[in-house]
Amino acid sequence: MRYLSNPETGNVNKYLERCIELALKASCERHKCGSVIVKNNQIIGEGYNTPPGQLLNQNNSQKRCHIKKDEYNLKVTDKTCCVHAEQRAIFDALKKYGDEIEGSTIYFMRIDKNDRPTFAGKPYCTICSKSILDVGISTFILKTEQGIISYDTEEYNNLSFEYGE
Repeated sequence: MRYLSNPETGNVNKYLERCIELALKASCERHKCGSVIVKNNQIIGEGYNTPPGQLLNQNNSQKRCHIKKDEYNLKVTDKTCCVHAEQRAIFDALKKYGDEIEGSTIYFMRIDKNDRPTFAGKPYCTICSKSILDVGISTFILKTEQGIISYDTEEYNNLSFEYGE
């Protein structure tokens, strides 16, 4: 993990802004998130969180935004009906630029209920961290209160599993 210095943040801020634009499209009522994957200064994948394909057009019958997370069985590890923004960005990149995803960088931003960007906390989503690591993405970029952080994806995955210990 390292904090990016000011000169390094030029393109980074551009990609984080694109994440915010994508998050505005999210249909989740709990968290609106956006993500982009970049290789050689080109966006190769984009995503935002929303229910999977067919569920979008079924009167939101699968939306579970208002169910308390502690009401699920302990075996339900992903308590949201949405495909995560990072997952959608991975799917998008694999469809369009499958050979380019290895060694790329993924960016992530969340917005609040008033559509304002929020700072990321500690890594915690093992679903996304495993997927990111598995497809060969090398770096994960988050904007925190302390600054913009660049994580090696293996470190990010390990920190996600340590969350809450």
